[in-house]
Amino acid sequence: MVNIPATMQVIAVENAGKDSTLRIEQRAVPQPSAEQLLVKVAAAGINRADLMQRRGLYPPPEGESDILGLEVAGVVVAAGPLHKSWLGKAVFGLVPGGGYAEYALLHAGHAMAVPAGYSMAEAAATAEVFLTAYQLLCSIGNLQSNQRVLIHAGASGVGTAAIQLAKAIGAKVAVTASSADKLAVCAALGAELAINYKTNAFEQELASHWPQGVDLVLDPVAGDYISREIPLLAMDGKIVLYAMMGGHDIPQLNLAPLFKRRGQLICSTLRNRSNRYKTNLTKAFSQAFASMLAQRQIQPVLQQQFDWRQAQIAHQLMASNATIGKLVLTF
Repeated sequence: MVNIPATMQVIAVENAGKDSTLRIEQRAVPQPSAEQLLVKVAAAGINRADLMQRRGLYPPPEGESDILGLEVAGVVVAAGPLHKSWLGKAVFGLVPGGGYAEYALLHAGHAMAVPAGYSMAEAAATAEVFLTAYQLLCSIGNLQSNQRVLIHAGASGVGTAAIQLAKAIGAKVAVTASSADKLAVCAALGAELAINYKTNAFEQELASHWPQGVDLVLDPVAGDYISREIPLLAMDGKIVLYAMMGGHDIPQLNLAPLFKRRGQLICSTLRNRSNRYKTNLTKAFSQAFASMLAQRQIQPVLQQQFDWRQAQIAHQLMASNATIGKLVLTF
């Protein structure tokens, strides 16, 4: 039997908004329901959504923990009656909140076994980016071998995961990023075309290299990018928006070129999806790519680990947009 304490340390948000800060406080250790696992957290992934939640722009789904953190890795110390087989095992997976804590609840259907040879930090850097990338490319984008995909923010966590998955599918990959270092990482992961969006108009580069058009665009920017992407689409092409870093207003959007291409403009989120959806997504990803993950044919790009008490410093680094791949807190 594992001795589980009554209380735990967590990282809480104080003064949510643009001047928010993080503090350590004591909370009760949560109790797993019939469908949940209680994980003693060894590492928690940091995501841009955590910064948005601090600002009050991305609240947790109703009834879920208000503690930051959307993915964890650790050891299962308690489980619902039908999931005792997970006890004592190292797992990683998505959580709807609560990751920045010594213990977190993980839905049993969202748990994946940590691959042999992976550190807990690597495992904690995997679920959010690879499941998001898989959802965008496969579940929504239906990307096929030899199709062409444009991945914005190519050096981000989701971007680096998406490049690897797209290459594994057999697609041709173009990316945008903001520096030579970021572009070099994207190229090393397999991107055929890497565009510095600060010095080049990505739409001109794409049009000259791929005159036949792009089948899929993964866009976390939105804003004026959308009107620049539509003319790049091949027939029946898709633009999938999964964030709005460039703003939620689209200036002077002309829909005629989208109609001409039978194009689709799709908005997607993951955090507020149902447990069943996430279970099916986790299962589909695992069936398609778990062996490649285990063999490190695909793997997370982990830039830096921070002791969990340094979460404020880690958030400042993420906010600087100077990161490549993932940042992780270790407990």
